[in-house]
Amino acid sequence: MAGTPLAAQRATPVTDGTAHTHGCHRVAASPPFTIERPIAMNKKLLSRRTAAALAAVALLGTQIAACTTTSPNAQGSDVMTSTNKHATTNSQADSALSRLYTTADGSRELVSRAKGVLVFPSVLNAGLIVGGQYGEGVLRSGGRPLGYYNIASASIGFQAGAQSRALVILFMTDDALNKFRASEGWTAGVDATVALAKIGANGAVDTNTARQPVIGFVLTNAGLMAGASIEGTKITKLNE
Repeated sequence: MAGTPLAAQRATPVTDGTAHTHGCHRVAASPPFTIERPIAMNKKLLSRRTAAALAAVALLGTQIAACTTTSPNAQGSDVMTSTNKHATTNSQADSALSRLYTTADGSRELVSRAKGVLVFPSVLNAGLIVGGQYGEGVLRSGGRPLGYYNIASASIGFQAGAQSRALVILFMTDDALNKFRASEGWTAGVDATVALAKIGANGAVDTNTARQPVIGFVLTNAGLMAGASIEGTKITKLNE
């Protein structure tokens, strides 16, 4: 191989199995390079990764189902909580009506004649600085609960030191009651005029008040609240 350039003598390795030279020595050819084994390995690796991915998706689906499904026990607990809450509201409403009967002569008769009786046993002050009151109550007809409501008001005659009031609204006609129940948000003074009960000289509810389609009573621990206003008070049915 005299005269042959050194670069030419150092042939590039080949992959076809033939012999090649390295310097001046002949070197046996390496077996032909094959990609079959790497392909097989890649297929196995891909198979394992795919199986792992599918298992992860299945696990995630199970976790999502667990998070978005309410168990029967949890549902039962919610029902019991709602039932207890309603029982408390009704008990407090009975107490508020008893106070009304002893405070205003003739109020029991008005309640018995009313087509609907809405009682908020305790309207609480949300804050003397911020203002606003809130409470929950029950609507009854013939002594039977028809639904539960909340009340939101800018003010129902609150003064410093006076933190709670009871509000009773009587719907004396079917029309007044039906309009209230059909509304999605009933506002006193807008959807209907509420005549706040007044006590006459004889200690009984004023007869002019008794003739109104919607009558309201605002109660304190001391009795009926004089000079109260419920204009703008919004009443909304609770979604239960």
